Amino acid sequence: MKCAIVPVTAYQQNCSVLICEETKRAALVDPGGDLPRLREALDELGVTLEKVFLTHGHADHCGAADSVRQAFGVPVEGPQREDQFWIEQLPDACRRMGFPVAEAFEPDRWLNDGDTVSFGAQTLDVLHCPGHTPGHVVFFHQGERLALVGDVLFKGSIGRSDFPRGDHATLIASIEQKLLPLGEDVVFVPGHGPTSTFGDERRSNPYLKR
Repeated sequence: MKCAIVPVTAYQQNCSVLICEETKRAALVDPGGDLPRLREALDELGVTLEKVFLTHGHADHCGAADSVRQAFGVPVEGPQREDQFWIEQLPDACRRMGFPVAEAFEPDRWLNDGDTVSFGAQTLDVLHCPGHTPGHVVFFHQGERLALVGDVLFKGSIGRSDFPRGDHATLIASIEQKLLPLGEDVVFVPGHGPTSTFGDERRSNPYLKR
């Protein structure tokens, strides 16, 4: 499996294109906007979109999810149901953030801790990692040692926890109990900014030093 990153929206959110090299099938993780750019990226990569995966319900991560679903005829999977209230606020959130208006939608599948998602010949584990939002999930590919962590963890930082139903202690617990134990060699793609490894963040991230 390969991963290509396409920054979208004014927030330069990392929309990841997961590619099954065996089947040339793909999944989009967190398509927050810019549908034409995403369509162009898929064409350039020579892949067929099969699914959309969402880490959480904030507009910069899911704003284009329903548009992608309609344009490509593919299902949307995730986040965990506790983020439903965020997706229901999507029209207002888009207006506040200056995004094109997007309607609220229902994912084809809500995800829970311990679930798996699949596309092509690839399977990823689902970890429920609340704290930034209550229904935030992380996708982990064991073979590639790759995690798509949304806004839980960043290079040198962590996600905000001052949104409705966010919680700092819960966020730290998600990182320390769910993510770091996956292994220091795991590379992660955050929702914004550069990639890093769990090992590097364990050693140098000031928010994880206690």
